[in-house]
Amino acid sequence: MDSHLTKDAQSEFFLRDLPLFLDHLAVEKGLAENSLQAYRRDLTAFGRHLDEEGLSAGDVGREDLVRWFGLRRSDGASPRSIARATSALRGLFRFLFAEKRIPADPTSGLENPRRWMTLPKLLSREDVDRLLEAPDVETPKGLRNKAMLELLYACGVRVSELTTLRLGSLRLPDGFLVVKGKGSKERVVPIADSSARWVARWISGPRAVRRGAASSPWLFPGTGGRPVTRQTVFLVLKAAARKAGIDPEAVSPHVLRHSFATHLVDGEADLRAIQMMLGHASIATTEIYTHVSRARVRRVYDRSHPRA
Repeated sequence: MDSHLTKDAQSEFFLRDLPLFLDHLAVEKGLAENSLQAYRRDLTAFGRHLDEEGLSAGDVGREDLVRWFGLRRSDGASPRSIARATSALRGLFRFLFAEKRIPADPTSGLENPRRWMTLPKLLSREDVDRLLEAPDVETPKGLRNKAMLELLYACGVRVSELTTLRLGSLRLPDGFLVVKGKGSKERVVPIADSSARWVARWISGPRAVRRGAASSPWLFPGTGGRPVTRQTVFLVLKAAARKAGIDPEAVSPHVLRHSFATHLVDGEADLRAIQMMLGHASIATTEIYTHVSRARVRRVYDRSHPRA
């Protein structure tokens, strides 16, 4: 493995996924050294983006790929560079899927990059409302699911941050959480009163009487003393989407995170404050949400103005 990779990143992607794929290209595919280095550069950049977003290769969905390419275009990447990176990612995910290291190939059926939207997918406020109302809060599991969805949208946390959220990190009476993000960096994230009440109901209700939960440090305990899995959160979201009449393929934890940020921008929230709440290392990553709002304004103008 390259020395700069071991120095800069110790994520699963850099330690396992990328070296395995590059070895596959070199040994089994006999890729030329120049092509191998180009793949290495593109995938290293993508791996750093995964680390920034707190994702593993198995978590990546189509919207995450589109978002990354949108950021690359915003940084001035040429169409040729985008096409090469697309080829590299298709090869990587096909390989990882064939090796049964990821549950699905997010590049399957992906259109030509020239036709991709460069902006992240998001849900309307109406769709979010329907999604949050979907769980049956009269059941223990439904109340847990309600608390999960409220936190994903009200706080914009990553799925990895949600699953590893500790009871001791909650400051519900004060209206905030202490979230441990990438690199174990902590940040303070506000939580709406209504969302805090649902979380409190979960803690004092079903969680309090759940077997083994009393000794667990996790807000959402899983099995064997471990926190709930990411897969469980994805399944909760898909089920809520179906019940709400929303395409399950259009919903993911990251889509709720995108929606959280975009709705804040629509409400004229300060971009630096949004950056801090999302835990972005760079303001440039956060600025894509201003593009979403501008695009929405343009669509309204084109649809409504008589001179458009």
